[in-house]
Amino acid sequence: MKKTLVTAALAAVMAAGPALADLTFSSLSYRTGPYAANGIPFADGYADYFTLLNERDGGIGGEMTRMVECETGYNTEKGVECYEATKGEGVLVYQPLSTGITYQLIPKVTADSIPLHTMGYGRTSAKNGSVFRNVFNYPANYWDGASHAVTHILNENGGDIGGKTIALVYHNSAYGKEPIRTLEELAKKHGYNLTLLPVDHPGQEQKSQWLQIRRERPDYVLMWGWGVMNQVAIQEAANIRFPMENFIGIWWSASENDVLPAGDAAHGYKALAMHNVGDDYPVYADLKKYVVDAGKAAGAGDQLGTVLYNRGMYAAMLAAEAAKTAQGIHGTSAITPAMMRDGMEALVMTEEKMAGLGLPGFGPEFNVSCENHGGNGFGAVQQWDAEAGKWSLITDYYQSDQDVIQALIDEDSAAFAAEAGIEPGCN
Repeated sequence: MKKTLVTAALAAVMAAGPALADLTFSSLSYRTGPYAANGIPFADGYADYFTLLNERDGGIGGEMTRMVECETGYNTEKGVECYEATKGEGVLVYQPLSTGITYQLIPKVTADSIPLHTMGYGRTSAKNGSVFRNVFNYPANYWDGASHAVTHILNENGGDIGGKTIALVYHNSAYGKEPIRTLEELAKKHGYNLTLLPVDHPGQEQKSQWLQIRRERPDYVLMWGWGVMNQVAIQEAANIRFPMENFIGIWWSASENDVLPAGDAAHGYKALAMHNVGDDYPVYADLKKYVVDAGKAAGAGDQLGTVLYNRGMYAAMLAAEAAKTAQGIHGTSAITPAMMRDGMEALVMTEEKMAGLGLPGFGPEFNVSCENHGGNGFGAVQQWDAEAGKWSLITDYYQSDQDVIQALIDEDSAAFAAEAGIEPGCN
């Protein structure tokens, strides 16, 4: 039954006919399944930004854009099937929004010469572009996030957290396990104790984990969650009266969907951020005028300014800027996936550029190069104000511990290169 539904969905994608535009982008989305509440706003923001470029600017560099969306349900097998079904349409870059799908697509996009952008997720060591030539994870990765959380805790304790205990509540998957090695290395450096508490998919049952937290009373709890797992964890933390200001989620545990179900009890909860929050940016006036009010929004048009809509829009903006960069490098507006890869590898994001796009102060500045596909490792901390009903950044952007992280990236990417028979190098 599942196979039949997937086949029918993929057939519908292919039945859309030949390309209607020269620049094709793909959304491996999940508007159904247990993670739909988080997948929908991201997919909407991603699609709406490309619609804005078409309606307001006539596309990118004179070429109209086209969006090919394929439903994965956050299922790895479906995600791979969506990739295979759509790659022949000239898709310039894939954004799967799933670490599991990412791991399966890395060898495929490498063989097919199609770039893969895993913004703030996926395989962290893909930051080493001399090994992972077609994979990009700028502006930050999970190991950056782990370091940002520890840095914030250090800042709150005068730089000394020796003897303190940090618990990690994590989705028991490749996604949730990604920060463990970094947290272990940082524990050696700073002298804290690390407790690991896995939560099985989809995360609705966490009683035993939070009973252990109540019993052992760690000083801080970090969370690598997604979807309903985040909501349940925040409610369970409230139930045992764990101090919310000492509860810090990764940027995928940082949406309105995660905190609103707990009501006032979520007040003070913190999460990491790779970009700013809210809709107080000039680009939103354009999105409302050219997309939402024109009846061209991908969804209901009610998600603008939410964390995950912002992230989808940010991912699309970075893709569009990479496409512009590729057009400049190759002297043609009709770029190929291989040319798009070159544009992504030469991407430079400055505050001046973001302000010109209607997003002043929205994200950190960063550069991409062959040696560095992951950006400069900057992130911030945001906090939920239940009374105001909004997130706010409470820190400036600061850089992760590059000494610890780069050593781990070098080690892991070298192991992958040896296993895959890849000779590292930059042209």
